[in-house]
Amino acid sequence: MSSTVNRLDRVLRPVPSPRAMVWGSRLLADALGRPLPDQQPYGESWEASTHPRHHSQVEGETHTLAELMRHHPADLLGPGASAETAFPWLIKWLDCHDWLSVQVHPDAEKVKTLWPGEGSKNEAWFVIAVRPGGKVWAGLKPGVTPEQLRQASLNGTVADLLASFEPKPGDCVHLPAGTVHAVGGGVLMAEVQESSDATFRLFDWNRKDAQGKSRELHLDQSLASIDWTKGPVSPVRADNFPPRPGQASTLRPLVRCPEFHLDLAAGDTPLALPESGTLRVTIQVAGNAALAHQGQNHRSTLGDTLVLPAAARETVWQPQGPAALLVATLPPR
Repeated sequence: MSSTVNRLDRVLRPVPSPRAMVWGSRLLADALGRPLPDQQPYGESWEASTHPRHHSQVEGETHTLAELMRHHPADLLGPGASAETAFPWLIKWLDCHDWLSVQVHPDAEKVKTLWPGEGSKNEAWFVIAVRPGGKVWAGLKPGVTPEQLRQASLNGTVADLLASFEPKPGDCVHLPAGTVHAVGGGVLMAEVQESSDATFRLFDWNRKDAQGKSRELHLDQSLASIDWTKGPVSPVRADNFPPRPGQASTLRPLVRCPEFHLDLAAGDTPLALPESGTLRVTIQVAGNAALAHQGQNHRSTLGDTLVLPAAARETVWQPQGPAALLVATLPPR
């Protein structure tokens, strides 16, 4: 259906865009079926984006997601949105085969001076697969000081100052801006984040490229971005994941923050998605299903991301056997 129709009340399917990363591998193709253009390691697939670095195309539409935002802001986000209102999120899949850098994202106030023109970056991860040895670092150990962290970055011992845990499938990790974090060792996960690319590297595991060069670090900006009042971050473990045969579908809350609400639908029976009157994005994280809306069934296979505009009401998730779906919802303003 053409996007020239006045009302944007249909399900949208953005086209994924894979990104080569030194810490990635081939799981985006092998596990999620993403076509990768060459044999490089790929660490990210940008699933739904209006960020200046990438505007998602949308299947069956003549406009990108960013253009649809300008033409139909209230239909997409809900009452009160205007053409100047930004699409709130960047949705990704991450294949963390090797170790991501130890990094931190600035909050809404600090980003104004540390990275003018960018936005804050609150994010959440949902883990679907982990190799033995996979690990998440999230938050500082109690009592760590800026001086200790600066010295640890210089001598390569940053990991000793960070809280860590071994993730499991079904873990959800909420990382507010200002939280030091890293992940790797073979972790495949979906990410919901604010639409920002503001990332400062505190440490990169002494990694060098083929030319023997290290990636740039941002020590001063990292230390300035950290929220020193926050300690270790623990995962929320989804008790309805992985879904089992005969499991009635339920909706489990995972994250509640001003930027997004994140819930997990899991089971093998149909489930009406709660109507919020605001934007929703779904990410299929296990099995296969369909989203039924206005008499049409939209496929939702493992890895698929679908955008449900605020104007798209009465959507029913229909699993085809045991399946699971992340649902990100824009909280009412």
